[in-house]
Amino acid sequence: MSNACPICRADHIGSLLRPKELREAYKNLVSGKIDGAQFKYVQDKSIRDAISMQESAGVGAVTDGEFRRRSWFAGFVDAVDGLVHKVTEFNFIEDGKASVSVPVPHAEASIKRTGGITTDEFSYANSVAVNRVKITMPAPSAIHFFRGPDGMDRTVYPEEETYWNDLVAVYQEEIRALGELGLSYLQLDEVPMALFCDEKVRTRLAEWGWDWRSLFDNYIGRVNEVLDSRPANMKAGMHLCRGNFRGKWIGTGGYEIVAERLFNEVKVDQFLLEYDSERAGDFAPLRFLPKDKSAVLGMVSTKTAELEDENDLYRRFDDASKYVSLGRLAVSPQCGFGTTVGGAPIDDDAQRRKLELVGRVAEHIWQ
Repeated sequence: MSNACPICRADHIGSLLRPKELREAYKNLVSGKIDGAQFKYVQDKSIRDAISMQESAGVGAVTDGEFRRRSWFAGFVDAVDGLVHKVTEFNFIEDGKASVSVPVPHAEASIKRTGGITTDEFSYANSVAVNRVKITMPAPSAIHFFRGPDGMDRTVYPEEETYWNDLVAVYQEEIRALGELGLSYLQLDEVPMALFCDEKVRTRLAEWGWDWRSLFDNYIGRVNEVLDSRPANMKAGMHLCRGNFRGKWIGTGGYEIVAERLFNEVKVDQFLLEYDSERAGDFAPLRFLPKDKSAVLGMVSTKTAELEDENDLYRRFDDASKYVSLGRLAVSPQCGFGTTVGGAPIDDDAQRRKLELVGRVAEHIWQ
């Protein structure tokens, strides 16, 4: 039985804005002005500074900012044999229209783990951090979902079960390796199961010949297979996201349609939930959260530089506590600040102030 107390009271989702020095170093690496060793030196320094900033802000579990990845899931795709990027029909919303497309995972050959995916990230961050280090990975559904039935080469994977066996094995091997290195907090970033809350997305899936309920069954089963490989001392969280690309989003809709099964059947210790806008719905679905699990409420937005009113956050926690006791709740931003190299509609100073706000709110509520 899991401990219902959150892993930490002041959390954050993972990615941070790449600092100017790191962005410049990347450009210089591409243009040949510096070599890989010089680029890694800047990466390492940027990660040390980012961890120090998080700890100063009062964040209880720190990350390396995902500074070694091109995007929140690209690090996984780049590291795993058989996976490449192709465009998706699931576009992000801009000016009220689904018009912004991004490359997403596609299986063009047999999927294999031939080396560490996040192990080097953890080893370095853990060597410099004082606080607990968290490693984030895209949930298995995020590798499968976004190109629909065209998400894999059918000459390589004529049977989808073979695809899943290979993909799950990659996660299991990586999680075991992380466990051997001492990782105690794993977060899986889940987008598709959050998008099931959007009626338009469910309609799109039906047009593809997919039944969202069958996908839901499958994704719950696969993520549980993955989580079964973690050692007993490794806590796990699942972040629910409706899409975040430079402040843009894909889906909308409250958690009600998925909450009961998601909260009860997925074998994580806590859920990190978007709650920064009306697109996330109200707190009523939290009534389904079983007593051995906790929820981190993402009430601070990474999609705008405007700082939230602190007293309003306290009022919102009062509302949420009608469904789940404060003892099983924590606070975070709703998503990462820099899910891609291209940045977000926010600057370094606003990012720091928002993390400090998260730290203050946690200290005020839970002392």
